[in-house]
Amino acid sequence: KRGINAEYGENRMKLDYVLGLKPEDFLERRLQTQVCKRGLAKSILHARVLIRQKLIRVRKQVVNIPSFIVRLDAQIHIDIAINSPYGSGREGRVKRKRMRAGAGGADADEDED
Repeated sequence: KRGINAEYGENRMKLDYVLGLKPEDFLERRLQTQVCKRGLAKSILHARVLIRQKLIRVRKQVVNIPSFIVRLDAQIHIDIAINSPYGSGREGRVKRKRMRAGAGGADADEDED
């Protein structure tokens, strides 16, 4: 705990700092803003959709609340969820459908020859 306080400074733990926070400071801590700033989403709205579809995790926890306030020490742990199609999970619905259609079409072409 002492390392975290030393890293971010003792002045952030004082009452004057907390009372001096602006609404913009709180909006910067939201998960949807952090996802967009890290480049995982193309826009704020895209980040919101990714979060609601359970494709974003903070550390090992999948979070589906766009207004989730991310702590400073957890900010570097925002990533794509393990089971998401963007990660190493199974392919999405459309890709699986196209793969089945492609496999079925390839078999039909071989039968004609």
